[in-house]
Amino acid sequence: MQAGQGRRSAKRVAPKVSCEDCFFRVNLLCALDLPEACATFRPNEAQLRPPQQLRFVFRQERRSCAAWAFPSAQEQAALHA
Repeated sequence: MQAGQGRRSAKRVAPKVSCEDCFFRVNLLCALDLPEACATFRPNEAQLRPPQQLRFVFRQERRSCAAWAFPSAQEQAALHA
């Protein structure tokens, strides 16, 4: 065996990607307008899904008055007089 024949270079040719195949572009999440795929490219596959939107939960109405309030100017004057 001659040098270099024992091993084959296993170069895989990456498929050409475009913005049209990107998860973010397909789901209208991309804000970039580039001619080629950017560094954040993710293929649009079933395993990559946008997160579910949080449910809005109404809370009970809180108190309308505060539990404690600052004394008025007259009350402060009376305290320090």
